[in-house]
Amino acid sequence: MKKTALSLGILTAFMVNAQSIKTTIDLVNVKDDKVPVTMEFPKMKSGDVKFHFPKTVPGTYSVDDYGRFVEGVKFMDNKGKEIPFTKVNDNTYALKNAQNLTKVTYLVNDSFDDEIDESKHKAVFSPSGTDIEAGKVYLINTHGFIGYLDNMQDVPYQLVIKKPADFYGTTALVDQDTSDSTDTFTLANYAKVTDSPLMYTKPDYVTFNAGGMDLVLGVYSPTGKYKAADFKENLEKTVIAQKKFLGDMNTNKKYAIMLYLAGNDGPHIKGFGALEHHESTSVVLPEMMPKEAIDKTITDVVSHEFFHTVNPLKTHSEEIHYFDYADPKMSQHLWMYEGGTEYFANLFQIQEGLITKDEFLQRISEKIANSKNYNDTMPFTVMSKNVLKDEYKDQYRNVYEKGTLLAMCLDIELRKLSNGEMGYRDMIRKLSQRFGENKPFKDDKLIDELVAVTGYPQVKDFYNKYIAGDQPTPYAQYLDMVGVETKKQETPPIFWFIKDPQQTGYDEKDNAFVFDESSAQSSFAKSIGLKITDKIVALDGKTINIQNIQSFIGYAKTIKEGQNVTVTVLRKNGDKTDKIDLKGKAILDKMTVETLAFKSNPTPAEKKLQDQWLTGKK
Repeated sequence: MKKTALSLGILTAFMVNAQSIKTTIDLVNVKDDKVPVTMEFPKMKSGDVKFHFPKTVPGTYSVDDYGRFVEGVKFMDNKGKEIPFTKVNDNTYALKNAQNLTKVTYLVNDSFDDEIDESKHKAVFSPSGTDIEAGKVYLINTHGFIGYLDNMQDVPYQLVIKKPADFYGTTALVDQDTSDSTDTFTLANYAKVTDSPLMYTKPDYVTFNAGGMDLVLGVYSPTGKYKAADFKENLEKTVIAQKKFLGDMNTNKKYAIMLYLAGNDGPHIKGFGALEHHESTSVVLPEMMPKEAIDKTITDVVSHEFFHTVNPLKTHSEEIHYFDYADPKMSQHLWMYEGGTEYFANLFQIQEGLITKDEFLQRISEKIANSKNYNDTMPFTVMSKNVLKDEYKDQYRNVYEKGTLLAMCLDIELRKLSNGEMGYRDMIRKLSQRFGENKPFKDDKLIDELVAVTGYPQVKDFYNKYIAGDQPTPYAQYLDMVGVETKKQETPPIFWFIKDPQQTGYDEKDNAFVFDESSAQSSFAKSIGLKITDKIVALDGKTINIQNIQSFIGYAKTIKEGQNVTVTVLRKNGDKTDKIDLKGKAILDKMTVETLAFKSNPTPAEKKLQDQWLTGKK
């Protein structure tokens, strides 16, 4: 029996290798921070083929054109001769009469070092990008390194990573090679390739088991300030709580977290956060953050990505299941994929005792305030379907604000209808049982499916009004059902640029504070001639960046009435932007802010629904 099994194993391995696309990423022979990649193909069935790099990838909702980071492309036939090609665009190469195509070679530049030409491209969000620093670290989001041929996306890939012998690769993939200098992985298709990031650096990782799931956390800290062991206790507590919250909705047997901590002297980071995958997430955060702040971010951000294992990675529409990397078609349902996931990332913390009731309510209050920076009457389904277009993409961030609130209100609606027996989590569980990772739903039929799994036609009314419709969601009305009231509170006199500080936004490209054009200016802003369209980049010479926002705000709080103040702004002047200083004496305004609070004397019905909402118990 053993001999027969071994023979079959060798035959299977031979067949996979013969019919797979062997892709080698060479992390040893790196020059000028460019990584050589070779892809070897099975026999072609067609003479005319197109080779692509992704225009965008699932979970990013932006056009990134990963092919623009590739150079020196050469297509070779079975005799080692180059095959001529036409470069169609940044991502696509067309070949004619290529029956004998056997391989393609090219060099990959990383997106972290990209000198951005804003007229052509926006910056790639760093957690979905690539970093190449020879001898230090390689962040391999595979969609930035590996392409695909038309009609061969379902062919298996054999991924070979040549690496320095003293480097360790953090990944959820299983290495089939015992060599210290080579890792070898087999992946079912191109979708699995793009779903499998890796991070190579000097070994610094921890492993543990949470609810039957093996987890590995690998850390890159350029100065050595942090080690993976520093975050194990908090991460373990968080993941165990998440597994408990999800129950049978999560079936992961393994999960990998690649935590890249960016130093001050390294590449210019274009956004901090994370990108989700079925079995892993790549995370980029500033190394200068205090440990407590990183722990909190891991709880908030990484938990958000882990909850994506349910939605949309397990439960999704055809647009995601049959994702077109070259010409992507977007789904209508970011309210559920991102908004519902962000709701889970906050709800599980109150239900599993990681935060208090008041802390949870404060988060909801902040999301209501933040959502006011966006168009509240734009149908979420329309924005979602068109999120890659210029006129809609600026509304994307609202998926984490209003999207969360929509899921919250639907949760309360369901609990009200069912007398506490069913909530949003129950609806998603039933939906995942009805469909699943390999059975997508039709995008325009989701609401009918939600009615079917809940049994409540009222869910369709909610959807048509607040998700697919243009009616602003009545948050106060829904929160009142669970014993929460809205209070207006006058602050002590404070220094700021608009009357509601919570409506301040941050522009990552210019490292500036920005404001919605509907925001009311403070008395000080009016006195110095600040325009609501100005971008604030410095206060008394203190510049703003993503790392020092809190210290910048702390300095603003120290400013006294009548103090001389200089505000540096970027101001549009026709086709150019001027950097100017606005000077004046500080004026401190009393401001009225809205806060949420639990009612001191809720009705029995309100108190019962509140307890069911916050505990998840029926």
